[in-house]
Amino acid sequence: MLDLAEELSRWCERGCDFAVATVVATHGSAPRQPGASLAVGADSTAIGSVSGGCVEGAVYDLCQRALETGESVLERFGHSDEDAFAVGLTCGGVIDILITPVRATGSPAAGTDRETLAAALAAAAAGEATAVVRLVEGPAELTGRWLHVRPGGSYSGTLGGPPELDRTAAAEAGALLGAGRTGTVALGADGSRCGQPVLLLVESSVPPPRMIVFGAVDFAAALVRMGKLLGYHVSVCDARPVFATARRFPEADEVVADWPHRYLDAQELDGRTVLCVLTHDAKFDVPLLARALKLPVAYIGAMGSRRTHLDRLDRLRHAGVTDAELARLRSPIGLDLGARTPEETALSIAAEIVADLHGGTGAPLTGADTPIHRDAPPPVGRIGSVA
Repeated sequence: MLDLAEELSRWCERGCDFAVATVVATHGSAPRQPGASLAVGADSTAIGSVSGGCVEGAVYDLCQRALETGESVLERFGHSDEDAFAVGLTCGGVIDILITPVRATGSPAAGTDRETLAAALAAAAAGEATAVVRLVEGPAELTGRWLHVRPGGSYSGTLGGPPELDRTAAAEAGALLGAGRTGTVALGADGSRCGQPVLLLVESSVPPPRMIVFGAVDFAAALVRMGKLLGYHVSVCDARPVFATARRFPEADEVVADWPHRYLDAQELDGRTVLCVLTHDAKFDVPLLARALKLPVAYIGAMGSRRTHLDRLDRLRHAGVTDAELARLRSPIGLDLGARTPEETALSIAAEIVADLHGGTGAPLTGADTPIHRDAPPPVGRIGSVA
């Protein structure tokens, strides 16, 4: 749902009723991951997607029904071999979808705890780290309530149970938020690990991951565009002020004229950060990579020929970089696509970043027996009404 925060926040401000359908879990090959949402307004406007088109019509109808009844429902959609026209996923996977109404009138049990939700949506729309918690399965009195969790585990709102449930759920949500993950959490209704079970959905929204491109070259301009397409906050850094200009990189979020290693030292980076070194000049590359390879970032790649790479490795070893650290370096950068132009090279680099992120092989899918979609969370459990 937080993937639609900007538009849903406006709906809340205008007092619009809507229902939101959110992917809770996936099994097998599924087109969207947990947290992906489709929202339907009382005026029949629809935004977002839960399946890339496979079951959107059926989910749209469920959202309209939820708006009428005020009841949340959990539904499972999968492929039907008996009827090719039955509602299901043609990819053969299974997705569990939670539909929750958000109405301006009625009781919290009817799904109208709007203030807490509105605050969470506004925070996510503003680019702040935030999480929301709602019931997937459990006691009816918890249905339609929202918990808004901030970094560190502070929270507002309530799930409608004992205070201990809110505190435990907020702590669990804070951990998922810290990792930038969306998923389900199983607790007892009293906040313990025993007693009547409840299953909660925690949706996290965090600021975009960073891509830092070192080297204000023509390849960098294409990579900036690709990075923005993938949802990164993209910075360009080069020690040469004549090249590091916003005019040359209008799509970058930041263009900095500074020595790469000095700029890197001043940054707060996390495990989602991507570093792309396109300078292929030892006086820039070596001090930069000697620092970068010690950082817990997601990806480090460096441009250059194989001869340049071997020379770079020797220089980095002399600079004190260990073989284990050097093993993290992707160089020459990118996958073997036969790329020649800056745009093709940017695609090659982006493909390697995506493969690293999701554990892909980079091999053609044709004829392969590896899964198309990875990292599916475990099953949700019983499927049915939670109202």
